[in-house]
Amino acid sequence: MTKTLKGIAASDGIAVAPAYRLVEPDLSFTKASVDDVEQEVARFEKAVETSIHDVESVRDIAKENLGEEEAQVFEAHLLILNDPEYIGAIKQEIKDSKVNSEFALDETSQKFITIFESMTDNEYMKERAADIRDVSKRIMAHLLGKNLPNPAAIDHEVVVVAHDLTPSDTAQLNKDYVKGFVTDIGGRTAHSAIMARSLELPAVVGTDSITSDIKDGQLLVVDGLDGLAVIEPSDEEVADYKKKGEAFLKQKAEWKKLKDAPSVTKDGKHFTIAANIGTPDDMAGVLENGAEAVGLYRTEFLYMNSSELPSEDDQFEAYKKVIEGMNGKQVVIRTMDIGGDKHLPYLPLPEEMNPFLGYRAIRISLKEDQIFRTQLRALLRASAYGRLGIMFPMIGTLAELHKAKTIFNEEKEKLVKDGVKIGDDIQVGMMIEVPAAAVLADQFAKEVDFFSIGTNDLIQYTFAADRGNEHVSYLYQPYNPSLLRLIKHTIDAAHDNGIWCGMCGEAAGDSVMFPLLLAMGLDEYSMSATSILRIRSQMKKLDTKDLEGLVDKAINESLTNDNNKKLVEDLMNKLNLG
Repeated sequence: MTKTLKGIAASDGIAVAPAYRLVEPDLSFTKASVDDVEQEVARFEKAVETSIHDVESVRDIAKENLGEEEAQVFEAHLLILNDPEYIGAIKQEIKDSKVNSEFALDETSQKFITIFESMTDNEYMKERAADIRDVSKRIMAHLLGKNLPNPAAIDHEVVVVAHDLTPSDTAQLNKDYVKGFVTDIGGRTAHSAIMARSLELPAVVGTDSITSDIKDGQLLVVDGLDGLAVIEPSDEEVADYKKKGEAFLKQKAEWKKLKDAPSVTKDGKHFTIAANIGTPDDMAGVLENGAEAVGLYRTEFLYMNSSELPSEDDQFEAYKKVIEGMNGKQVVIRTMDIGGDKHLPYLPLPEEMNPFLGYRAIRISLKEDQIFRTQLRALLRASAYGRLGIMFPMIGTLAELHKAKTIFNEEKEKLVKDGVKIGDDIQVGMMIEVPAAAVLADQFAKEVDFFSIGTNDLIQYTFAADRGNEHVSYLYQPYNPSLLRLIKHTIDAAHDNGIWCGMCGEAAGDSVMFPLLLAMGLDEYSMSATSILRIRSQMKKLDTKDLEGLVDKAINESLTNDNNKKLVEDLMNKLNLG
């Protein structure tokens, strides 16, 4: 019987394929005594060896599909599988207690997990508890002859169904076979959603019940355009969705023709459409989709993909590669945004009740100023190779901004004194993601060359709602009048003070949000590279005169997020652009 679930459209496109459920097998066991201890140890060693081969395979696939940084989690798992202290302790338990491998594995792993979890002053060591759980589960599955869900082993077309997709799950998705995915939880800013857009896989998240409503092999439609998942569709529905998917692919082909076209409205006004990147490896997608700038280079991946603080020279080379690759187009590089959900093994952070509200981003940089100075020196050196913008994340007060700029100027003066060549047109800006900064934007605008609005954090801070918590995911409301007022105030403050304003949060590539931002006069729209051509096409069809009055209604008459979504959709339909 056909059943349709409503979720969140996380990544555009249509997919129709059998469901592949990522569910955990039953790994329960019974403690047993063993007579032949050596044979039992050999059985355990074989399970470990098989687990190592598994992880190596998954790691290699992740590197090929998504790059080095996404594969790092598997390197940590391999270290544990090859750790003589951990593996040796399990073998010793088998020998000393003459018990089966399953019991020894569970008993020893729990001891290690308890030790790691007790290290409350060391976030990195606490996180190793999760790695031990993952590794022990894999070994246990091999001991019991059970199969763990393994997206990397999929060899036929499927739609992946899961409660949620972890980074390691997503890293294994092979686009040749995985045609899309549907989850119980999540939102547009979740890791899985962002990765889906990078991989150009149709995705619907936040359906609440997909894993309990579907069985393996049942036919499933993923409508990533309207946020629907259809279980066991009729033949007629399948035909209709396939037509819808073909129409979308045809539309994408049309968008490809806009790769080298300027980003202009129907009435000839030019705006900048830029790309968000995490590493220099992302540049292929940036150029392929015709980005006019890099609006956000997330430098934290340089730190997260290293076993120690990256050197000034290593950072310089990474920044230089991107700046040169843009051939004179501006590259805006954000200084290190570590903290919150991003941790470094070699930079222990304090245990915090609310890490997103705590010690992160510019707050770390200003306290650990040698790390900050090293990064700024690398950026300044790289500025000689093109147009560079440097922006500071999580600025909340003028004092923070003044201190950051002072350190920047000090390092600049040192390099100039040493005869190091630096660019003469570096722009220094800041992220607007703390509501306090948005409210005081008129004062901050006097101190910087540009603003970049980070909607992912601005939304979660404005609504006091963790964007990764499914219980409050309904509060991810990009069209809410309160948020739109903050955004408009920020843009107006920038223009009143003669500086430009961009947006690098997910909302910049949202087709409903875009007309609102265009009506507000936002200068730069930075988004996932795969969204660029779609937004450029939308821009070319819009006449800014037709948008007059839209913002006034959105912030002064509408009362809810849904009101404003309908307001924009009604206008687009009226203009025959729906």
